[in-house]
Amino acid sequence: MNLKLREGEIYGFLGPNGAGKTTTIRMLLGLINPSKGETRIFGKELKNNRLEILQSVGSLVESPSYYPHLTGEENLETVRRILNIPKKNITDVLELVRLTKMADRKVGEYSLGMKQRLGIAAALLGNPKLVILDEPTNGLDPAGILEIRKLILKLPSEYGITVMISSHLLSEIEQVATQVGIIANGEMLFQDDIATLRSRADTKIVFSTSDSDKALKVFLKEGVEAIKTQHGLMIEERTDKEISELAKKLVHNEIDIFRISDEAKSLEDIFLEMTRGGETL
Repeated sequence: MNLKLREGEIYGFLGPNGAGKTTTIRMLLGLINPSKGETRIFGKELKNNRLEILQSVGSLVESPSYYPHLTGEENLETVRRILNIPKKNITDVLELVRLTKMADRKVGEYSLGMKQRLGIAAALLGNPKLVILDEPTNGLDPAGILEIRKLILKLPSEYGITVMISSHLLSEIEQVATQVGIIANGEMLFQDDIATLRSRADTKIVFSTSDSDKALKVFLKEGVEAIKTQHGLMIEERTDKEISELAKKLVHNEIDIFRISDEAKSLEDIFLEMTRGGETL
């Protein structure tokens, strides 16, 4: 698997639950070893350059770990001592994740969203070049999701940090990511920018008429294949002139046309089609 993360971008790592996202992330962080092959980050092999690489990588894998009896600041201090970095970094990351006013409160009293923000603060403490976030909005309410989303969007634009974020929700990734990789059953199915993924959304034309059965016979007579849906007859995309000619044929056969509309696949539809056969969402 070759994940192409461009510097200064947000990379969405997508796949159904059980597709292999967390396993891949754990291998990238050296938490588990691959069954074969090697892990390379920044062009270097992880096994022989582990310390050098991981000093430039911050991460939040699943739920953040913390000491509930310590304050937010004290939790970050334990990480700071391990990393041997300046104390000023704690002040900086607390401000970045908007926890400065809550720094003196015990983490056991934090809301789930605050705990997630503290986990991201710990991931950012060492001024990493790359931050890997595994399902950072999992379990959050809409307000918490919005907070984390705004924070993630700031990282590349304001701090030059490259972000890799995993999720099983395309709708969430779509709002933050510039690039996307889709995985199912441990294999990469798609990797490109969001615009390229959207281009796969084939547009269909839907005719809503007074008599779908009669209209279907007219279409077939004209050599146009159509599918009956709850909204009318669906055909492949046509030019404006071709659509106009079909409309004239329907009117000529005394069929009323209520509506002619475009209907495109959503990105969720494309995602589900790509990952069909993987674990359920």
